[in-house]
Amino acid sequence: MDEFDPVAGVAEDLGDGIRRILAPNPSPMTFRGTNTYLLGARDVAVIDPGPLDQTHLGAILAALGPGQRVSHIFVTHSHLDHSPLAPVLAEKTGAKVHAFGPSRAGRSAVMQALSKAGLSDGGEGVDPDFRPDVTLGDGDIVAADSWSLTAHWTPGHLGNHLCFASADVVFSGDLVMGWASSLVAPPDGDLTDFMASCHRLRALNAKVLHAGHGAPITDPAVRIDWLIAHREAREAAILDALQAGPATVTALTGKIYTDTPQALLPAAERNVLAHLIDLFGKKIVTPGGPLTSHAVFALTDSA
Repeated sequence: MDEFDPVAGVAEDLGDGIRRILAPNPSPMTFRGTNTYLLGARDVAVIDPGPLDQTHLGAILAALGPGQRVSHIFVTHSHLDHSPLAPVLAEKTGAKVHAFGPSRAGRSAVMQALSKAGLSDGGEGVDPDFRPDVTLGDGDIVAADSWSLTAHWTPGHLGNHLCFASADVVFSGDLVMGWASSLVAPPDGDLTDFMASCHRLRALNAKVLHAGHGAPITDPAVRIDWLIAHREAREAAILDALQAGPATVTALTGKIYTDTPQALLPAAERNVLAHLIDLFGKKIVTPGGPLTSHAVFALTDSA
């Protein structure tokens, strides 16, 4: 992945009628930056316009050739590195924004309850004002002169996350990336949903995944299998730590993430919490009281 270092703002041809423009927003959470994709020959679909950045807006518009126009805008999910430029691009081009729904759409019942109980956002930066012009349901198809996209609802990283399939090419957003495992931070992220979405994406048998960050994934099944195994290993580590007795999220994180820099421990704690919520749903662990981020968790008698 270190070899993936494209120049921000330059439209690169990826084949299959797809071009990629890297946004100038590198960070520990976004790798080199957000990938914006252009699909089509005349009517151009823009997938994940990216952060609110005028330079990136100019790069998208400058990539349009003679006779081309932005006809559709698609957003995989409404984190601040993916969606804020969408309404600005829509105003410039007249294209409508297509997505699953607002930022809180698609939240599972358990995550809604945790949010109402006071669990704050996980810190990834949700776009609070995001509202698509067109809401897409699971399996909806949108087509233009040279392309067709099928929306697949794949919650987990965020409740309103969609993957978009163009034949055997899939734009996987932040569900599956090659450079890192996707962060799942309650109450916006739900690990139970995430695992189900990974299995669903694998069943699409894509030949390549174009992710929200990083290089194209040319071996999707191998990568998805690794991500599932990675999560299963993390679950096993949590269960092993609980064999010593009940523990809080913070205590479990300290035992498991021994080499993690201090600055990244809050994100690691949200990951552990996501696993504990999933394990609670499977009746493998039990909180000592209400299900909250401060609860003391223990193995159930049957675990």
